[in-house]
Amino acid sequence: MFERLVEDILTALDEQTVIVPGTEAAALIVPSLAGSLRAVLDQRKLLEKRIQELLDEHPLSKILTSMPGIGTRTGARVLIDVGDASAFPTAAHLASYAGLAPATRSSGSSIRGEQPSRWGNKQLKRAFFLAAFASLSDPASRAYYDKKIGQSKRHTQALLCLARRRVDVLFAMLRDGTFYEPRPAEAVS
Repeated sequence: MFERLVEDILTALDEQTVIVPGTEAAALIVPSLAGSLRAVLDQRKLLEKRIQELLDEHPLSKILTSMPGIGTRTGARVLIDVGDASAFPTAAHLASYAGLAPATRSSGSSIRGEQPSRWGNKQLKRAFFLAAFASLSDPASRAYYDKKIGQSKRHTQALLCLARRRVDVLFAMLRDGTFYEPRPAEAVS
């Protein structure tokens, strides 16, 4: 999309026929900005390629990417922040670290129900959230999401529940060194 945007900007500049104050300045600045955008996009492609190479070299790479919704970026984020998960005694500890464990808000005698935590590793939480969203094409993930929607959860709440559940699965995969095994959608509880 960005490459097309650069080309569209340059084409629009070439086709411009109306002259208004600032046109000459824009004619100097906009092509320079478009060139800078192109250079950033080229750097981004090179960086993404290098990250993919580093991820492929890691022994846990195949295990991570076997789970639906986990690609290069999410896999790299998990490896950076979690590693082989040996630093976490349980999946609940990992979920808490990622900010996916529900929190009870209380003040004096007022106790409010379970709410998403505001603590934890925000980047890791975002990675798990986006991976959960990307996994909705997986029948088991979709069934769990639909179950949560059926329990009057909103979209974001259902995705957070799915992300939390996927943390449990990912923790077990990393702990045991096993690949993702899809379950039939009917088996999801």
